Order: sequence, then C-alpha cells, then structure tokens
Amino acid sequence: MEIRPFTPEFDAEAVADLRRRVADARWPDPQTVAGWEQGVPEDYLRDLVGYWADGYDWTAANSRLQRLPQYKTSIDGLDIHFAHLPSPVPTARPLILTHGWPGSYLEFLEVAEPLADPERFGGDPADAFHVVVPSLPGFGFSGKPSGPGWGAQRIATAWVELMRRLDYERFYAQGGDLGFVVSLALAKQHPEQVRAIHLNFWVSGADPTAELAGFGELTEEEHSYVAKAHKLWSQEVAYSILQSSKPQTIGYALAGTPIGQAAWIVEKFHGWTDNSGLPEDAVARDRILDIIGLYWFGNLGASSARLYWESTDAAVADHSAVTVPVGYSVFPAEILGASERWARLRFPELRYYAKTDRGGHFAALEEPDIFLEEVRASFRAVEAAGPTGL
Repeated sequence: MEIRPFTPEFDAEAVADLRRRVADARWPDPQTVAGWEQGVPEDYLRDLVGYWADGYDWTAANSRLQRLPQYKTSIDGLDIHFAHLPSPVPTARPLILTHGWPGSYLEFLEVAEPLADPERFGGDPADAFHVVVPSLPGFGFSGKPSGPGWGAQRIATAWVELMRRLDYERFYAQGGDLGFVVSLALAKQHPEQVRAIHLNFWVSGADPTAELAGFGELTEEEHSYVAKAHKLWSQEVAYSILQSSKPQTIGYALAGTPIGQAAWIVEKFHGWTDNSGLPEDAVARDRILDIIGLYWFGNLGASSARLYWESTDAAVADHSAVTVPVGYSVFPAEILGASERWARLRFPELRYYAKTDRGGHFAALEEPDIFLEEVRASFRAVEAAGPTGL
C-alpha cells in the first residue's frame, strides 16, 4: 500500500558506458537503397548516436525526466512507477493516461500540467483533471515481471488499484497503442470504476472488413483505413510478430548495443509520425533520445517486448463491444484508424468522434495542443450526453 516518492535520472556511470559502447561499436554494411526502405539508414543512425554520446545535454535530459512529481508503489508483487499531478481545481476529475510501445510516460510531459491546471495555460477550469501517468510493467521505471501473466487485463486491474490508492474510486482513462489495449480492458473489466475512455488508436487485423458485418459498400475514407491496415501488416508489422512470438530473442540483441536499441525505436518515430521525411520533423531529437534512453539504460528490450507476447494477439481478436462512454480521435498519420460507423460497432456508447488535421502515433508528443483539445472535447461530450455509467 505504501506510495514512495521517486526521482529518476540517467546515471553518469551508465552514460560513460554508453559512450564507450558507441565508440567501440561494430556497424553493419550500409543499406543498398536510398532512404528508409530497408530500415534506418546508416548515415542517419551514425549521426543520431554520435550526437547522443557527445552532443546531447544529459543535465537537461534529467530535468525532463524529473519534470513531474513521481512515485512508486508495489501492486500484485510488482513495483509500479507513476507520475501524479493533482489538480488545484476542486471539481477536477481523475484521469489515467497509458502509453504504449515504444513510448513512455515522457510522451505526456507537455499535456499533464495543462490537463491538471488549465486556467494557468489559458484554458477553462471546468476541463481540469487529476492526472496519473503510470509506466507499464516492464517499461520506464516500473518493475519487470519475472513470470507470465502480466497482460492488459492484469494491468487494467493494477491501474484500478493504483487509482484507489490515490483515493480515485471512479475515473476517466485515455490511451493509444498498448494504452488503447489497456484502456479497453479497463472499460470492459471495470465499468463500475471507469467513467469513460478516450482513444487515439485502433487495433485490427490485416483485413478490417472481415471483422465488420453488414456494412456493404465502403466509403472512400474506409478504403483508406483498409489500405493502412494492409500496409501495416505487409510492410511494418515484423517488429510486432517478433515481439509477440519471440521477445526473449530480440531482447538479447537490444541489451547488447545502444545502437541497436536506438535503431529499433527511431525507425518507429520515422514510420509512425506525421513527418516530412525525418523523425525530427515531428518530434524533437532530444525528446526521441529521452525515450530511447529509458529503454537502453533500463535494459527494457525484452521486458517491453514481452507485453506483446502477453497481449496483442488477444487484442486483435477481441472485438466485443465496450459499454462505457467512449471518445475516439483519428490523427491523420496514425498507422491504423476507423470510420465513425466502424467505431460505433465496437463502441455502442460512442459520444465523440473527430478527425484531426495533424499528428500521428505519438499524438501527445507530436501535437500536444491538439491532443489536449481532443481529450477535453471528448470528455465534455461524454458529460453533456448524460449518464451511462456516470
């Protein structure tokens, strides 16, 4: 039950080790085609990790790690790391934000404070939330499960317990990527605790239309979502298949070289963000390296991959309806999406649906202002529509 204050940092000795490993690294041959078609280009990665070792400001990075008040508590035998930002607004509602892979609690740095104290940032106090941002088990500064069973359902139960320990008996939830899977599990398993959820992701198989009965002719928009699913499953899903089937194997490679860990993650910042050719078009280089650093210094390659082994196949297969109120935002560069009528099939209590002008998979990190407004608008719509589990 104890909640312990926690101050994260990138340790100086570990940073020195990183520099040695980068300097002594053996590199593969360059790719045989231009661009990112075969993966991260060698010249790009050499520049990125060279900057990481010798140009990146580690003091500033530690300040970003420590920006929010953070804690740890043991739940079901595992340490759970979380940031907690109570709102000064008496009418604020509790909200838990769940990241995915290859993300972290750092994705929400720019939105946590405006969510907690909107008036200080020019917003409406009626939109205030008590903000809780946990690190998934095996991610960030949370503990690493030593046995099987820590899938999305167990995490959802742990989140309910975490919120209870913070005196939040009923709460809102938000998530994308694996956070989408956990938020759905929260809504399905604990509807008495979950007031509503907001999502900025969609999970489907290679052919989303196979999961949808009776829709007839697809719209142009729906054809675009089918095309995205086909592209993902034919060109981009190898990482997921490996992490969901052989997480230990990829763990050996990622534990041994910071260059490999950086490549494994930055490829997704290139392929999944709303950029013009480089990941830094969408997310600042230092912010990308902050997240890569969490995975490298925490040796999280295997433990983070293992959540795919625990969760993703079941998530793709489970299309049972969610009965709590739902808000859903589609960011244009997101790797999977759904039309409003598709969303209503899975979410009978869909209270909010919107398509944004900018942003991708890491929405809170790429476009914090848009993400903020989507979360606020979603839960405003939930409350305005009246009680279904409220």
